[in-house]
Amino acid sequence: MHILVVGNMGYIGPVVVRHMRTRFPDARIVGYDSSLFGQSLTTRGPLPEVFLDAQYFGDVRDLPATVLEGVDVVIHLAAISNDPMGNRFEAATEAINRDASIKVAEAAARAGVGHFVFASSCSVYGCAAGAPRTETDPVEPLTAYARSKIETERALQKADRGDMIVTCLRFATACGFSARLRLDLVLNDFVASALTTGEIVVLSDGTPWRPLIHVRDMARAIEWAMLRTGEPMLVINAGSDTWNYTVRDLAEAVAAQLPGTTVSINTAAPPDRRSYKVDFSLMAELAPDHLPRMTLNAAIGELIDGLQGIGFADREFRQSPLIRLHALAGMMEDGRLSHDLRWVA
Repeated sequence: MHILVVGNMGYIGPVVVRHMRTRFPDARIVGYDSSLFGQSLTTRGPLPEVFLDAQYFGDVRDLPATVLEGVDVVIHLAAISNDPMGNRFEAATEAINRDASIKVAEAAARAGVGHFVFASSCSVYGCAAGAPRTETDPVEPLTAYARSKIETERALQKADRGDMIVTCLRFATACGFSARLRLDLVLNDFVASALTTGEIVVLSDGTPWRPLIHVRDMARAIEWAMLRTGEPMLVINAGSDTWNYTVRDLAEAVAAQLPGTTVSINTAAPPDRRSYKVDFSLMAELAPDHLPRMTLNAAIGELIDGLQGIGFADREFRQSPLIRLHALAGMMEDGRLSHDLRWVA
């Protein structure tokens, strides 16, 4: 088996690559990445790329057809990956998240790739009061990031896919430790804040709902998607019904594992429209052996151990490169990165 992971040097990629190497030790696994966040390491171990057979460097907007030769599976993770980055770099978000994703999928189909796995997002549901959202419910993307994901899904449905099986995994919000950890994700932020300041400050009133999924469970869902048969085009919520939590729930769960942590809720905050519960029953039906296994408490404990293991003690971490927007801003200020997020020679 020949697996290409596009966008392997971000937060999720190192976990996915290691999982695939463990599950498929004889596979040829290669990565393709522009390395925007290659130096954002949070490990004292070897570089995550040691588990690859080859690493190609390049912008996803320019992925050459030769990289797809002989590939059986494309795992497409490359994206400007959250709302603050999407809002600041809206044009680049459209070009990378949507246009490049479609271009890569079409090139993969022409190259005879068997499976294309696209990392989509439950954020497409946006503001969704009431019952948990299923794949057939209306979507309401509120941000450039969310719009880029639903627009890519729709384009993939219309594209000439040939015999290639396409799976769009609408992932819940990611969490958990990684060799390239992000701290601009709600649970990861709460753990980092509790560790360094002894306090968790919830900027909303704590009532918004968030579905979460651990990065290792994301890798397991991707494994299922790249091996599945049947429907040639599938959009599916990836997560677990047990992982629908309010923001207050998450803060209190972190505080419970770090005694002495205080939780401050801004009860006067205006409503956060990004609130939704998600129904993961289709995943449970189609992929019962690949449902999430991690628990919230285990994910929190792992984050605590991982951060302590690298000596993390930065009280100002929200201004650090562990926040992806600040990493990009720093590279732009240094003149290394253009506003369209291309490296400056």
